[in-house]
Amino acid sequence: MDGPPVSQTPLRVAVAGAGAFGKNHLRVYRELEMAGEPVALVAAVEPDAARAAETAAKYSIPVFATVVELLSADLHLDAATVAVPTVHHHAVASALLDAGLDLLVEKPLAATLAEADDLIERANKGTRILQPGHLERFNPAVLAVQPQLRRPMFFESHRLSIFTPRALDVDVVLDLMIHDLDIVLTFAASPVREVRAVGLPILSPKVDIANVRVEFESGCVANFTASRVSTERVRKLRFFEPRQYVSIDYARQDLLVIRLYSGVSGVSGASRNLPPEIAAAIAAGKADPALLAKLAAAGVAGPAPGLSFAKPPVTPGEPLRLEIRSFLESVRTRQQPRVTARQGRDALALALEIQASMAAHAERAGLGDFFYPGA
Repeated sequence: MDGPPVSQTPLRVAVAGAGAFGKNHLRVYRELEMAGEPVALVAAVEPDAARAAETAAKYSIPVFATVVELLSADLHLDAATVAVPTVHHHAVASALLDAGLDLLVEKPLAATLAEADDLIERANKGTRILQPGHLERFNPAVLAVQPQLRRPMFFESHRLSIFTPRALDVDVVLDLMIHDLDIVLTFAASPVREVRAVGLPILSPKVDIANVRVEFESGCVANFTASRVSTERVRKLRFFEPRQYVSIDYARQDLLVIRLYSGVSGVSGASRNLPPEIAAAIAAGKADPALLAKLAAAGVAGPAPGLSFAKPPVTPGEPLRLEIRSFLESVRTRQQPRVTARQGRDALALALEIQASMAAHAERAGLGDFFYPGA
């Protein structure tokens, strides 16, 4: 028998923070509202006068300078997005939770574990939904591969971005790498045993480029590289399982699976050996995506007997839109969100451990001249 009917009364939502991330949350909420979904964007919070005026004019909603003013307006809010700078997450989110709102909090959940624990306690006490904004969990390629996971034993993650003067209140680990930390923690499903990390500031007072090696209790190993001073944009994750290699391109929402079978009879379609140079490019992860797509479509076997290429179907979609819809569904049904607050805390804990490892390495290597005072 089905559970109680879910109310379709529009959920009244607000967005705290109308900067780089908040703008996108505002846009998606309004798009969902205009598409007829049961949600209404009714207010925003933005202390910057120019951004506040722009937001008020664009969305025809009141924009308040503080959360206190928002709550004093008695707008009968149901939920909110918190997209303020990380250092303000706890203050803003705790006020909204205590006011009885369900929250989607941009990553990282908080600046410290103590703050994260306090938010989780407040949410539990008030039976509120508290979902951290780990966007890549809603990337269509991730959604497509997660049900097919076997036993990942080695991860290689690259997240490179061109420098922009945003999110400089945190380092590259909390800004970019934390997306991949969350994905790998979820896929590996094992406690962390050891962390080794190195990081350097390049164009900002905080670490802008980092390389990390994480070993899990299961024996799984993950290598992470993140940079916000690259000359190119790369967002890729590759991992190896028994008799299977998986490559995810987050930006392209693309998924490639290479499997080893006991014989070529397991390979559908045509079967033949590949030229050595193509096989080498595939092994190095440098093969042309168009070529891989053709191989997968044809079911062509690789250089070893039983090696096949497949591109599982991926339903395209904007990850933020999927994330917000999932959050709103949790608010309506009171079901646990796809990304839980505890998982957000776990990703933050690993990120902070990585920061400590980077600091220890910098001290051992005498890299004080690379760092700015107070960084």
